Amino acid sequence: MNNPLHVTRNGQILEITLDRPKANAIDNATSRAMGELFSAFRDDPDLRVAILTGAGDRFFSAGWDLNAAADGDALEGEYGVGGFGGITELHDLNKPIIAAVNGMAVGGGFELALACDLIVAADHAEFFLPEIFVGLIADAAALRLPKRLPYPIAQEMLLTGRRMGADEAHRWGLVNAVVPRAEVMSKAREFAATILQAAPLSIAAVKEITRATAALTIADSYTLLRSGDLPHYTQMLASEDAQEGPRAFAEKREPVWKGK
Repeated sequence: MNNPLHVTRNGQILEITLDRPKANAIDNATSRAMGELFSAFRDDPDLRVAILTGAGDRFFSAGWDLNAAADGDALEGEYGVGGFGGITELHDLNKPIIAAVNGMAVGGGFELALACDLIVAADHAEFFLPEIFVGLIADAAALRLPKRLPYPIAQEMLLTGRRMGADEAHRWGLVNAVVPRAEVMSKAREFAATILQAAPLSIAAVKEITRATAALTIADSYTLLRSGDLPHYTQMLASEDAQEGPRAFAEKREPVWKGK
């Protein structure tokens, strides 16, 4: 069987293509491999941004492989590091992942996109959650989608399985950009290149803060910021890069980031 994951290192960018014909569905073995890949990305100091896409132009991913499930793949508990797809529960990842949604993001495929920080969608892409019609729920989507969409719209998708096209997803702010299918990866790389211009410790601090304060009031969030309990934020404030940025601005030159 062919390797279901094609991996390319493009400088500080890791590009991952899910390739499991016909629908890029994910079985437990593929999920575990994705977990190993994303945890290695997390721990590699030379990598700063990842892009996740699917092979072809029909499916980004159809989510959990129901055929494999029918053949005995466990429903859960065997997904590996980071939960389903390697990122839905990788809560200590402080590097950005960009979803380049090249086609339909169905069920767990939609959940993968929701677990990413930015979403670029092809203009023909669709997002939907059919789990309720096979006796299941999209648990990661049930947790994330109501935080990303107005409650009634999120519940409509969760309770009726209705499809949302790329343009509507963009209007709701669910995706960052909609482009022709041939431009999905180039747009994702454009976002990645912009992120690479920023200080790496600043990017890590943004991810840490947004995750840690998601359920807090503004006042409580400031208390947490001042507590010293956010290590990436604290490291950023005391870093050489925090001095390099203003110095480079004053000297009218590009900053040289050291990540320390």
